Amino acid sequence: MTVWAARIGDPVEPLPQEAPFGRTEPARARSPPLSPSAASVPVSDGLHPAGERRSPSAVRRAYARRMSSETTHRPLVAILSGAGISTDSGIPDYRGPQGLWRRDPEAEKLVTYEYYMTDPEIRRRSWQMRRDSETLRARPNGAHEAVTRLERSGVPVRVITQNVDGLHQIAGMPTRKVLELHGTARAVLCTHCEARSGMEEALERVAAGDPDPACRECGGILKSATVMFGESLDPEVLTEAVAVAQACEIFIAVGTSLQVQPAASLAGLAAEHGARLIIVNAEPTPYDELADEVVREPISTALPAVLDRVAAGGGGGGG
Repeated sequence: MTVWAARIGDPVEPLPQEAPFGRTEPARARSPPLSPSAASVPVSDGLHPAGERRSPSAVRRAYARRMSSETTHRPLVAILSGAGISTDSGIPDYRGPQGLWRRDPEAEKLVTYEYYMTDPEIRRRSWQMRRDSETLRARPNGAHEAVTRLERSGVPVRVITQNVDGLHQIAGMPTRKVLELHGTARAVLCTHCEARSGMEEALERVAAGDPDPACRECGGILKSATVMFGESLDPEVLTEAVAVAQACEIFIAVGTSLQVQPAASLAGLAAEHGARLIIVNAEPTPYDELADEVVREPISTALPAVLDRVAAGGGGGGG
């Protein structure tokens, strides 16, 4: 394993910008835990006509076929991105020393499903938080752009992101190649009829004086289309992420301390299936001992360098 010395001391936030999922203690599991219900839910693999449903095993087989066709000459690269990749875009972390949760522990209630659904004041504060957030105003930085360059170079790439900011897609990554484990802050979901609409339109209603906008279709409670505390991950997205981790030859975890399950366990799963594991993060992670390479450099410079070597056929690096 190669370890590059850190040049910055600030820890990297492992959680998404609005609503992380799962436990927060260091994770040692080697494969992402699926609940019995999630494991048995028919899922859409994104490779078949709309409405056609496939089992998780069928999704994995479909991904294996697609990856085989895409990777005849180039290895599949999976990139798991956490909040650290977006801090240079002006989106603050949440659990770092200066993170929101540490400055204001009560703020977690704003993204906890039970509190949100039962307390109108929590919802009003949540809408104000969304209105004040830098997430929708942020632009991709050099790390996001480096991922897009790698994909455009002809290397098969899949992004699995814990972030909800949509910056990978804004940087030019094809939507079908980005799996958003924790949803997106750029859309709004009705908790009753499940109608979806844009976040910008909802925030315009807040700015116009509606502190807790209701669904225009049914009058139900609206929330951001993110996974709040107390909600489960979308089993379709998780199944696709597992399939990618199993199929890839290079797995790069960037800007995540790999402590939030089940996303963190994807790194171990990839390593178990023979992938080269590269971790780019300012702070140690529970998976460093499994990694072939650990990079402590600033993400905005370190990730482009790693991906340039991957594009050149060097497998990511350094020894």
